[in-house]
Order: sequence, then C-alpha cells, then structure tokens
Amino acid sequence: MGGSGGGFFSNSDITKELREAEAQTKNEQFESQISGIINSLLADYNNRDVLLIRGHLDTIKNALEREIDGTIDIVYGGSVAKHTYVDGISDIDALVLIDQSDLADKSPADVKKYFFERLQTRFPKTQIAQGNLAVTVIFRDAEIQLLPAIRHESGFKIADFTGNNWSAIKPREFTTLLTEVNQSNSGKVVPTIKLAKSILSELPKSQRLSGYHAEAIAVEIFQRYQGDRRTKDMLKYFFDEASKLVLRPIRDKTGQSMHVDDYLGSQNSADRVKISKSLDRISRRMKNADGAQSIDQWNDILD
Repeated sequence: MGGSGGGFFSNSDITKELREAEAQTKNEQFESQISGIINSLLADYNNRDVLLIRGHLDTIKNALEREIDGTIDIVYGGSVAKHTYVDGISDIDALVLIDQSDLADKSPADVKKYFFERLQTRFPKTQIAQGNLAVTVIFRDAEIQLLPAIRHESGFKIADFTGNNWSAIKPREFTTLLTEVNQSNSGKVVPTIKLAKSILSELPKSQRLSGYHAEAIAVEIFQRYQGDRRTKDMLKYFFDEASKLVLRPIRDKTGQSMHVDDYLGSQNSADRVKISKSLDRISRRMKNADGAQSIDQWNDILD
C-alpha cells in the first residue's frame, strides 16, 4: 500500500506534458499555415509572366528576321531558362544566335546597331537602349536584354566589354550547377530563390540584389546545406547567410564578366554594406515572426 509511488506521474509532470503537447500542436498549425501561404505564392509565380515573356521574345524574333536573309534563333537565358523568374527583379536575357543569317560576318557593334534600329521601327513607342553587350527592350510589363551571339565550341561568343569583339562564354555552366544544387536539396532551392526575389523586389533599388546575384548567392549557400528541407527554413537561412556573403565578390562561372556582382564594387564597399544591412533586417524580421508565431508578420514579409 505504501510503495514508493515511482510508477505514478505527479500533477506537475502531467501539466508539463499537456503544455508541451499544446505548444507542439500550435507550432504545427503555425507551420502548416505558413506553408500554405508560401505554396499559394509559388503557384502564382509559376502560373504567370513566363508565357508573357516568351510572347515578347517571339515578336522580337520576327521583327529581327524581317530585314535579313536567313534565320536567327533565340536561346532563353537569365531566370526564364533557370525557372527562377519573378516579376520586378528577374533578369530576362536572351542570346540571339545569328549564325544562320547574313549578320554572322558582322562585328558585335554592327549587329547591335541593326537590332537597335530594327526594334525601334517595330516598337516606336517602346523604350529601347543599346549598351556594350546588349540591346535592351523596356516593355511596360518586362525588360528584356538581347545579346547577339554566335555558337562557339561548347558554348557561345558574345560581345566583349568593349562591345566591338566577340568573346567566349559558357552560360549553361551556371544553369547546370543551379540544377544540381536544387536537386540535392529536394527541389527546394528554386522555390526559395523565387520567394527571395519577390521579397527583394520590395526594397529600394540601391538596397537589393540583382536577379543573377541572388541566384549565385543561393548556389553558394545551399551547396553544403545541412538544415531542414522546408522552404520557409531555407528562406530564413538564405537571408541570414546572404547578409554575410554579399560583402565579398562572387566569381561569374559563365565567363560573361569577372564577378556576378561587379555592380557593387570591391569587398566591403559602401554599396555592399548597405545591402548587407537590408538583408540582415529581413533575416531578423523572419526570426521575430517565427518567435511570435505570427501569421500577420510573415504575410507582411512575403507580400
């Protein structure tokens, strides 16, 4: 009758277990709600914009072919090719292959001049700009860079930094690497990039990463990632790590330029520090939203 009682739980033990169970249930409900919001956003990204961009590129192709003998091909580049397109921050690059046309023997400068003049005629009310590497068409709903290119061995040649000579690049190297990193992380890296780009698009231009830079940082971050393969957790990890990685240049694997982030200058430059602080603020907002288990705070970050 008077045993030690070791087989019984005290009221405090039962109360503790109940509280832990309630907390776990609340956390699971919170995570489920956030997951639903994220999945809804990703479905929206996947269902819009890309068909629109491809429509623009088809129209551009027809315009460029009109005044030449032969044909040109357009190879999708940038975020359209990598499936990371998000309106407002994504790079839309298209390699315009001229091998099978009478433009093939011209210099990059002459080809760009033809593109510029032909597109001005086709789109008289659209802003069109000519740079060293590309001709950019600025539609109301998209900005598309057209890079004249010729096939070369396993890659392509585009204009060099002077705009006058052809220089070899390998655009598929980065796309292949991104695909490998995405697959090794259960297909969660590309959705994470899309969400990150959407969040970044709400920042002032001086405080945001370019689309390609965000992708390159994501590859650096997730090549050796060992955390949970949940999109929300990976998004938090991206901003936490990106706030540090942005402080140093990242080499451009395509060969198009020395670094993907030359636009930010040297290591620890003022521009890099400014963006680092912006990324860190977003990271802390996410941590605070998780700590408070606040759906509203997460909506504010994601919307």
